Amino acid sequence: MNLRGSIATRWFVNSFAVVAAILVVMTIAVFFMLRWYYYGAVSQILQSEANMIARVLSNHHDEYGVIDSNIIRTTVENFENKNLMELMALGAGGEVLLTSSGFSPESAGGIVAGSRESYMEVIAPLPTVPESRYSAIRLVTSMTAVDNQVYTFTLYTGIFSLATLLVLLSLGLYFIRSIVSPLRQIGDTAKRLADGDFSVRMAQTKNADEIGELCSVFNDMADELETSELLKHDFISSVSHELRTPLTAIKGWSETVLELRDDEALVEKGMNIISAEADRLTEMVEELLDFSRIQSGQLSLQMAEFNITAELTSAVTIYTERAVREGITLTLRNEDEFAPVFGDKNRLRQVFLNIIDNAIKYSGDSGDDKEKVVRISSKIGSALDGSPTAVIAVSDAGCGIAKAELAKVKLKFYKANNTRRGSGIGLAVADEIVSLHSGRLDIKSELGVGTTVKITLPLIKGDLAEDNYTQEVAA
Repeated sequence: MNLRGSIATRWFVNSFAVVAAILVVMTIAVFFMLRWYYYGAVSQILQSEANMIARVLSNHHDEYGVIDSNIIRTTVENFENKNLMELMALGAGGEVLLTSSGFSPESAGGIVAGSRESYMEVIAPLPTVPESRYSAIRLVTSMTAVDNQVYTFTLYTGIFSLATLLVLLSLGLYFIRSIVSPLRQIGDTAKRLADGDFSVRMAQTKNADEIGELCSVFNDMADELETSELLKHDFISSVSHELRTPLTAIKGWSETVLELRDDEALVEKGMNIISAEADRLTEMVEELLDFSRIQSGQLSLQMAEFNITAELTSAVTIYTERAVREGITLTLRNEDEFAPVFGDKNRLRQVFLNIIDNAIKYSGDSGDDKEKVVRISSKIGSALDGSPTAVIAVSDAGCGIAKAELAKVKLKFYKANNTRRGSGIGLAVADEIVSLHSGRLDIKSELGVGTTVKITLPLIKGDLAEDNYTQEVAA
């Protein structure tokens, strides 16, 4: 990831430029505001002082209105603020006649006029008559100290602005690294995941912020991907084995039948095995197709009203003979003979067959000292909102499922016991079908005790005709 082209960098550069521009404008504004303030204050002081001196001198005039020259000379030469400002007496033509600095008028006037030093002057006129020698007084002061003060404050403001920019720069770079580095790591980790390395993980950050949460979520996603990949590999291996077994039986018995076609008993046995294994293959392929349809959202349901109790009884009947052959007792208890539901009876029968098949399959692991029995029951219950439901339960006394594996048994490709036949997607398909009927499939199990699968389906409310309509619903 290029730091220069990252979103965080662009955001920081734009923000930094705006803040820098604001601070520069602020520094310039501080300079002119201070200069305006101090120059205004000095001008006001000078003008006030000049007006006061002019008023005092105006009171010392003779009967003709001429101000006494000795008083003007004394006032100028003894000016008490001469260390701060210079007092000058101006003639009728504006020339300097007297100064408080002690320099000759010509020299003083020349210094002020030709000096490169910043200064400020104010003039206060005196009452004059044709005989008056003096026309006004002038106060002049150097603005060097004021300028130095303004420059000092401006310098402090500039230093503060520069320090602010440096702090902002440091924080911005830290902020960029704290965002860009984890994002770069996420990008690199995602590329490795895309290349098939599901063991890679993000390094956990110390901060419990959005980036830390993103890293945690990313690691959770990687865990799920790794688990799914492992389950997929196990699924492919399991399905390959499941397909190979019936195919091997079909091929072997077909060759045997062809060679010993005159042995009618053997031919009949072989054809029965071939037919059974073909049915088994068909069942596996249909299960895989259903799973594919569910994954792509193309599983369709032929919805109609039917009696769920009758379909459950039919499914139990299908497995009765097999249970007897395997020494397993299969019991059915229907508390209500009629439980109308609205759904796809073939799909729900598929769910019942899958669950009963699993119960019989794992009841063989119950041990010789335990009773091998599968109990199936149905009853009418009620949901939390009071609406009626059909509750179907299938319980076995088999090997059970460990608590750590119980939450995974409905996941696709997952098999709690890899020694048993099956693709590992039967429960995932069953759970999806039940969910499409607005129902629930819950599993309770205890290792070494047995497993109970409970299916809850909503019943039809009100009086419905026996011949209800059929509706196709896509998953």
